[in-house]
Amino acid sequence: MATNITIQSPAPAPEPAQPPPQTPTKSNKNYKGFVAGVFSGIAKLSVGHPFDTIKVRLQTTTSTRFSGPLQCLTQTLRHEGLVGLYKGATPPLVGWMFMDSVMLGSLSVYRRLVKEQLFDSAAALPAHGHGLAGVLAGATVSFVAAPVEHVKARLQIQYAARKRDRLYSGPVDCVRKVWASHGIRGVYHGLQATLLFRSFFFFWWGSYDLFSRWMRQRTNLSAPAINFWAGGLSAQVFWIMSYPSDVVKQRIMTDPLGGGLNDGIKRFPRWKDGCKGSFTGRAGAMGYWRGFLPCFLRAFPANAMALVAFEAAMRSLPE
Repeated sequence: MATNITIQSPAPAPEPAQPPPQTPTKSNKNYKGFVAGVFSGIAKLSVGHPFDTIKVRLQTTTSTRFSGPLQCLTQTLRHEGLVGLYKGATPPLVGWMFMDSVMLGSLSVYRRLVKEQLFDSAAALPAHGHGLAGVLAGATVSFVAAPVEHVKARLQIQYAARKRDRLYSGPVDCVRKVWASHGIRGVYHGLQATLLFRSFFFFWWGSYDLFSRWMRQRTNLSAPAINFWAGGLSAQVFWIMSYPSDVVKQRIMTDPLGGGLNDGIKRFPRWKDGCKGSFTGRAGAMGYWRGFLPCFLRAFPANAMALVAFEAAMRSLPE
């Protein structure tokens, strides 16, 4: 009787596993914020520096020199020309590009870290989470901003139209002279006041999220229009909350350093001295708000255009 023998063919060898598709790493995504921040800094400087010059001059002088922003503007134009409004623009031209790159780049990183570590990573980051990320980004950028703003402020309060009549001929000369007389501590004069001032970024980035979310839900505005309006409005919220601390910061940064500079006697060796000086020397509590109008007028267009530039770059840059 014949027996049927079934010969089984060997099972086909399994195909080699395909490697999973590569996804952009977090570090690759993070680079966008730093690059986009450069465009933000350029936009902010172009629109906002003349307003900033008026603000700093009003913050650091008494009403006997300038009765208000309009007189400060007209006298600056009359005696120094249009270029007078852009005094001290060189440090922020370079500095604000770098500062906004650090601030907005680190903000993007901190938003992700705060979301992953403190909130539900599957849900949208709440407004106070954006505010906390803003505080961390503000502290980070302060170590870049303090020397830039220090040099800028000292150049802005030089009223002589001719360079030979000024203590500092330019930003490099200012850094060189301050460094020679006071070292790194002199260059970083006002760092503590800068850190305090930038802690108010909580209100800026928290309100930016609230405004953006409301406009996306309640309006038909395009993304650039939302960036413009939310950026401008949130900047005004920030300045309303932080302005007195900025006045104290500017008073400290423009205070004579003394020593080898021979620029006068130091009046505000500590933050509380600058706070007290702003109160007693500027008609009481109103001294904390001197120069607020040009600052408030500047806040909307400068920061609105800065955030339009930032968000447009973020959308355009590859992953």
